Amino acid sequence: MIQFGAQANSGVPDNAASLASGQTPLAYFLHSNGPATDPVLHLGWVLASISSLVCVIIAIMLVIGMFRHRKREDPKLLSAKGGTSFVYVGTAVSTVALLGISVYMLVVLARVADPPSAPAVTITVTAYDWWWKVDYDDGPSHFSTANELHIPVGEPVLVLLKSADVIHAFWVPDLSGKTQAIPGVINRQWVQADRPGVFRGQCTQYCGVQHAHMAFEVYAQPRADFERWMTAQRSPASVPASAQTVNGAKLFEKRCAGCHTVRGSKSAGVQAPDLTHVLSRRLIAAGTIVNSQENLMDWVQHVQEIKPGTLMPDMKLSPAEARDLSAYLATLS
Repeated sequence: MIQFGAQANSGVPDNAASLASGQTPLAYFLHSNGPATDPVLHLGWVLASISSLVCVIIAIMLVIGMFRHRKREDPKLLSAKGGTSFVYVGTAVSTVALLGISVYMLVVLARVADPPSAPAVTITVTAYDWWWKVDYDDGPSHFSTANELHIPVGEPVLVLLKSADVIHAFWVPDLSGKTQAIPGVINRQWVQADRPGVFRGQCTQYCGVQHAHMAFEVYAQPRADFERWMTAQRSPASVPASAQTVNGAKLFEKRCAGCHTVRGSKSAGVQAPDLTHVLSRRLIAAGTIVNSQENLMDWVQHVQEIKPGTLMPDMKLSPAEARDLSAYLATLS
């Protein structure tokens, strides 16, 4: 069975390998690696500081009230003793503070609403239960991938968010704030990475039993590397050459083509991830397991054991069918 702590494929940045080894990637929300997160990060620290201060003040007042001995007085004498002045002062201070926080939040929202310059790339991300379809709308050379976004370093990227079923939420802590993906609505988000790296993203709107396993990764690459990746992704799948891969391709078209696409073949399903270059991805199953030929076949045959509730059923294969299908999938790189 799949080893969840397996190392990533060779050539993957060190921080990507650390994600696969079980570290908690969303702890990175305390850091910023792009201009879309800087204002949000500062706002978070301000709100956390104010909330902490309020809690400390309340705690101090409770302690004073517990240890300060006072004679029992008639509540009707409260106004005569001047006690309501504290209520007036407290109300005024809290009103001014809340107003100031509201203005600050609106300023932050305005700052992160649009990128500082024209987007270098536009990506459409559609959320499904429980994975992410990623479309690169590059004119006639449009292509799709799944659970991975590749972006050029230092350039703003526009992300158009959709949902195919229920409400989801798109969040890359290092690069952006949270934005919901709502059925029938197209929401806008933008991301920009200041340095190369792999940044973990996650659905943050509870969407069902596998909500926790609905992750994705953003690969920030120098422009030359990004262009090479785009060129490779635009190309169709390799044509099966051996008898075994031909048999595997026929089995795929018979059993998998209703949901999956492999460009360059007869498989043209739209309800599941495009698998044209599936082995080029570091992770599969929306970030659940490290991608390898062995793990991919384990996923195909035991999907309901690995990710219960997902819409993909287990595929029952004979040993010969498994070998043929594995040989064909190995060509999808």
